[in-house]
Amino acid sequence: MTSEPPIHEPGNPTGTRAAADRPLTVLQVLPALVTGGVERGTVDMVTALSVAGHRAIVASSGGHMVQEVERGGGEHVLLPMRSKNPLVMWRNVGHLARMIDAENVDIVHARSRAPAWSAYYAARRTATPFVTTIHGPYNGQNAAKRAYNSVMFRGDRVIATSGFIGDYLRQTAPNLTDDRIRMIPRGVDLAQFDISTVSAARKIQLADAWAVPAGAPVILVPGRLVRWKGQRVMIEALALLRDQDSVVVFAGGDVGHEAYKLELRRLAQRLGVEGRVRFVGTCRDMPAAYALASVVASTSVEPEAFGRVAVESQAMGRPTVVTGIGGAMETVVPGETGWWVDPDNATQLAEAVETAVALDQDARDALAGRAVAHIAANFTKTLMCERTISVYRELSGTA
Repeated sequence: MTSEPPIHEPGNPTGTRAAADRPLTVLQVLPALVTGGVERGTVDMVTALSVAGHRAIVASSGGHMVQEVERGGGEHVLLPMRSKNPLVMWRNVGHLARMIDAENVDIVHARSRAPAWSAYYAARRTATPFVTTIHGPYNGQNAAKRAYNSVMFRGDRVIATSGFIGDYLRQTAPNLTDDRIRMIPRGVDLAQFDISTVSAARKIQLADAWAVPAGAPVILVPGRLVRWKGQRVMIEALALLRDQDSVVVFAGGDVGHEAYKLELRRLAQRLGVEGRVRFVGTCRDMPAAYALASVVASTSVEPEAFGRVAVESQAMGRPTVVTGIGGAMETVVPGETGWWVDPDNATQLAEAVETAVALDQDARDALAGRAVAHIAANFTKTLMCERTISVYRELSGTA
């Protein structure tokens, strides 16, 4: 693809020449391509750009998701983007700037702070529009941290993944004007998270692997085993349930948090519910896990920036209970598609779970219909990608 060199025009502060019908070349930078929300969003954009006829380049330190970038039609460039060493970061500026010029890059999009610093200076050196996405609030407890974080607020457009993040930006970065902020929620792949595509065999396989007794209600709690995710509250709520058959399944990795997992096991033992708690690690078939669940709970005691679990669960038509803080309040409609409970409140959590489990089939089907429609209208991967490409078009002068 060829592209004219950047020029500065009145009313075109990014310095790009408008050409409404031309495809774009977009460079995304992130630390590495391993499992996580940043990585998943990057791969989703690669696929969407390729399908729309654009060119997608990703620069990172590598990882097992590189193959997903390439399968999605993107190109991967291996650079030490994970490094926080100032010398390495400065060298990355040169690498990226040369790439931007050589490949006629139209947009540079950064999703994490260390690579964002290199990308920011490379974009400025080449007069290329710079976009950032804020996936969560940053720790700004001292001046050094605030300075390090500030690069994410320097985008020509700054994408907030939820209204909660938008509010955080307005409070934290007062110089970031509203005309530069774009609220684009994360989205779920409705082709993947579709209850009709999950076979009985897949559910049975998980139930057997997790040693779930036949007919036992499954309370699914997806998420990494970290303290702020509030798994402790779920164990305390389990001990309060009148239904003694329910099984809680914690589906999430514990790497680096083994001591916390042991703490949870001891709590379950002390409360007499250890036989009804399953720690199953990372689940490779989350659609089947949701399909197996009677209710899905997100028990975070600190605000989620967005809350992917709640969106996936509702897309699968499952009753969903979340703590009423952060981004989850924007995705679950209380009394319609699920329930809010106060954080760190085992009594409320137990009551909401009991209500969900007790739904008759008609009420469960009605809730499922509302939940799926809600997600399809507001929180799909397609919408997320279309809105992001619109930001690229806006900045490149090709809208």
